[in-house]
Amino acid sequence: MRSLKTLNLDAAKGFLFGSRSSYGLIFSLLLYLLLIAIGFVYLYPLLFMLVTSLKSPSDLLNPMVQWVPTELYTGNYEKAYLVLDYPNTLVSSILISVVPSLIQAIVCSLVGYGLARYRFWGKNLLFMLILATFIIPAQNTVIPQMLTYKQFGLLGSSLSLILPALVGQGYKSAIFILIFYQTFLSLPKVLEEAARLDGASDLKIFTSIALPSAAPAFIVSIIFSIVWYWNETYLTIIFLEGGVQTLPMQLAKFTQAYENMYPPGVVNIFDRLNEAIKLSGTFLNILPLLLMYFVLQKWFVESIERTGITGE
Repeated sequence: MRSLKTLNLDAAKGFLFGSRSSYGLIFSLLLYLLLIAIGFVYLYPLLFMLVTSLKSPSDLLNPMVQWVPTELYTGNYEKAYLVLDYPNTLVSSILISVVPSLIQAIVCSLVGYGLARYRFWGKNLLFMLILATFIIPAQNTVIPQMLTYKQFGLLGSSLSLILPALVGQGYKSAIFILIFYQTFLSLPKVLEEAARLDGASDLKIFTSIALPSAAPAFIVSIIFSIVWYWNETYLTIIFLEGGVQTLPMQLAKFTQAYENMYPPGVVNIFDRLNEAIKLSGTFLNILPLLLMYFVLQKWFVESIERTGITGE
């Protein structure tokens, strides 16, 4: 009887405080509470933006309405949609972000594979130059770049962002080169040696053995590159010169565009000072990135774990 009580007591302690094979109820509750608190800190701005953008003018003036609007008001999104010229700017943003990202991932994989698998004179110097392109701020090199692009007639065109990615000098290409370099460096050389004995060429080895093993690196590189190209406004404003308008660029001058579209007399003073309309435009700006993340979330998390990248 006494041993049975001891067993029950040990089982209760294991259930509450854990054992070698489990964490226990108390530790799990504390862990989940901590994760919920951290998640809320990160999600709070997004939730506040979404809720505020759905508030009607009466809800915005009512101090009793905080998190639950009395109605789902879409008028803010309708105005922001028109001010942003959403269909055209969305297409331009996709062109400016997705196309260079795909090209950059392919080119960086070639450079990373060459650095990981071949020995040649000046390899260390090339490594230093690649790192320098990441360490040196873009503000220090933007003027020579702008003058060079102007000489070749690239300013105001999307080619000013696509062509650098084509030669491995896209936005933050050094990071992606290092990711592919580390990925290919960890690839067993035995596989390549066996393929060479079978008569495979270097190109065949790269496409048949190296590229399939680098799928996680491709996913990470493409996603990060798209996000960075999408959010970059400093370089795009300088190189595109207004020839191509992206969503972040249009959002940066949202107030001016809103005043041009809705001059005094067309809308009342409250609508002109309505912050919910600006938040609606901001949410429309990040909506494609959120959809991309939710669709690719599973592969993105797995790729992060396999490549060892902690995130940005």
